[in-house]
Amino acid sequence: MSRVAHVLEHHPRQVTAAVAAMLLTAGGGAYAVASLGPDPSLLPVREILENVQPLPLAEQSEALDAHRFSLFNAEAVRSSDTAETLLARLGVNDPVAASFLRHDPLARPQLLGTPGRLVNAEFTDGRNLLRLTVRWAMDNASFRRLVVERQADGSFASRIEAAPLVASLRIGSGSVRSSLFAAVDEAGIPDAVTTQLVDIFSGDIDFHRNLRAGDRFAVVYETLEADGEPLRTGRVVSAQFVNGGRTLEALWFEEQGQRGGYYDFQGHSLQRAFLASPMEVSRVTSGFAMRMHPIHNTWRAHKGVDYGAPSGAPVRSIGEGSVDFAGTMSGYGNVVEIDHGKGASTLYAHLSRIDVRKGQRVERGQRIGAVGATGWATGPHLHFEFKENGQQRDPLEVARRQAPATELTAQSRTQFTRVAQSMRTQLAVAASANMVASAR
Repeated sequence: MSRVAHVLEHHPRQVTAAVAAMLLTAGGGAYAVASLGPDPSLLPVREILENVQPLPLAEQSEALDAHRFSLFNAEAVRSSDTAETLLARLGVNDPVAASFLRHDPLARPQLLGTPGRLVNAEFTDGRNLLRLTVRWAMDNASFRRLVVERQADGSFASRIEAAPLVASLRIGSGSVRSSLFAAVDEAGIPDAVTTQLVDIFSGDIDFHRNLRAGDRFAVVYETLEADGEPLRTGRVVSAQFVNGGRTLEALWFEEQGQRGGYYDFQGHSLQRAFLASPMEVSRVTSGFAMRMHPIHNTWRAHKGVDYGAPSGAPVRSIGEGSVDFAGTMSGYGNVVEIDHGKGASTLYAHLSRIDVRKGQRVERGQRIGAVGATGWATGPHLHFEFKENGQQRDPLEVARRQAPATELTAQSRTQFTRVAQSMRTQLAVAASANMVASAR
């Protein structure tokens, strides 16, 4: 007893654990051997037979096997495409369809050799073509729709339909970091909109030399849609450009019975008789100043402006006029000269191609040729001259000192004010979106 007492006194936890283990083991053993019911081998056995109605799984399985679903895909046509390669990128494997597209007089010219056009295809889960559609704009009012469809007998038929384009408005904004075109690309704005922005504000901003990092722009522009799909970029409706702390604004307004134009929000016309540049996308490589001639290696006065651009880039007339000369002129190579009246004329040299003829009337912004390296040229570029009464002038300075081409009439002021209020609200939305994106 003294030993038990000694153990309890000096090892109470161990003793408690040992007792608990014994109790649990005893309880488990009792549970294991306890009999909770009669012996199963002594229970009576009965056989029960019942008729069971099967579920209609076979009918459902047959219905699923018979069901076919359509798949849809879209791809842009490439210049190297054949009927087979185009269908393969769309996910279609249909030799009959490929043969039809190769030989059909409607489908072939509208698909093959027309890079950039978007083709929509509907096809079966077995990759057989059901329907193919491609759309293209004819002008700013209508578009054409080519439809190729599989017939009940498995053959194909094609047709071309005409439908009106639907105009809708879109907004965009961005900030200049390196160049204007890099900024608009980052903002997802089409190049055609950028060209219009440059033309609108070129009388106040030298886009070749005076853009600064941090300059901002916002724009509201039209897109022309076919069946809900953007097909062509329309006109810039309103725009804002902040350049070196100056805020410039413009909106398109068309008086009844008059040609439309751009105005600031106070109603002053921004339209000029001449564009500031004959190139939509370019850089000035040599200005109106003294320079070392690249071929003769002598200092000479450069009486024009050189624009660096790849061969084949379009060249446009900076204003309305009549073609005074179109041909080859000594060191200038292929040349176009345009008489704009009132003593003003322009010259476009080193062209790779001439698209106008002598005596032809041209509009402001009309394409007259393409950049080249003909004549005395070390590489492809455009040499451009502006003359007043036979004397060469700096075309950039001439563009900025032009008087506005039109002014608003008093009868149009009320309508203009209403349009300006609406455009100001839309521009504010576009500009705020850019500020939120910059903050992020």
